[in-house]
Amino acid sequence: MPALFSHDDFHIAPGVAHLCAGGKTPVLRRTADAILRYLADKSDGPAGDARQEEEILGLRQRLAGSWGCGVDEIGLVSSVAEGVSMLAGSLDWREGDEVVVPDIEYPSLAAPFALLPGVTLRVAEGVGGIAAAVTPRTRAIAVSSTSFLEAGRADLPALRALADRAGALLVVDHTQSAGWMPIEAGVADFAFAAGYKWLLGISGLAVAYWNRARQPGWAPRSAGWYSMASQGRPDWRNPVGLVPDAMRFCRGNPNHAGVYALNGALDYLAGHPGVEAHVLGLAGELRRRCLEAQLPMMTPERHGASVCLPHPEAAKAVKTLEEGGVLTWNGRGRIRISFHGYNDEFDMERAFEQLRALF
Repeated sequence: MPALFSHDDFHIAPGVAHLCAGGKTPVLRRTADAILRYLADKSDGPAGDARQEEEILGLRQRLAGSWGCGVDEIGLVSSVAEGVSMLAGSLDWREGDEVVVPDIEYPSLAAPFALLPGVTLRVAEGVGGIAAAVTPRTRAIAVSSTSFLEAGRADLPALRALADRAGALLVVDHTQSAGWMPIEAGVADFAFAAGYKWLLGISGLAVAYWNRARQPGWAPRSAGWYSMASQGRPDWRNPVGLVPDAMRFCRGNPNHAGVYALNGALDYLAGHPGVEAHVLGLAGELRRRCLEAQLPMMTPERHGASVCLPHPEAAKAVKTLEEGGVLTWNGRGRIRISFHGYNDEFDMERAFEQLRALF
């Protein structure tokens, strides 16, 4: 299975199998040109400012196309944690309300709800245990479409139906999915995705989705100049109006460098179809070989673009792999191997042989 992307398009050292997409992908070489273009526009006064706004709109249009939603439903935030925090702080909570999350959930999605006063975080045993954790007090179900911890994929239509029966919001983090699989945004009330993993962007920019049909009256409880409806001289004696679309998530200047970088990255991805089949093929084959070799396995059969193996000394194991030219990701007591379009069958085979030597 040859690579879909050319290594020459990325900052990947010769001889290295870069299997870190679930953490951070290597940077596209075209990203430098995108950022230089932003710097030129920033330096060009009002005309350059207008081009920056065009770039933002262009990015939102690309994202709306790939997420199957309206451009008015796509906003930008600095991170998933910021977006979820804005959402959590905007809802009218009552004492005793509950938010259900799986025990394998990432902090950016769970922590903002965990810190809400008077709200209980009910922790389910994996994604499969969410239904049993829902009660009449459940106000929201928060889940990743693909788990960062073990790479399992959630059944989002089933969770949507569960949330509807409970009268709860469904809040989804697509960070471990966006960039390698199609996103059906409309299944969620709100959804988010970091831009620096499979989307091939850089840090400091994330996607925020607002399902306006399901939650037509939503508004954050904070604002800034960029999210205000009026860009004229403010009259603070009058109520502050917000922009009518999902850019009300964006209170101040968005990360323009990140916008230019992500727009270029999405253009690159659009020119390379077949990423989903490619990464699932590599991940599935690595998982199969590991199971056949009786290596410990965390990743379920319904998986994403990563394979996760528990290890009692994961940090040391990842360092050993790195010394052998195989870059993987450590954390939470496991080794995570993640595939993208720049990986090929040889990368997968190298990873398997070195993993087998570790156990």
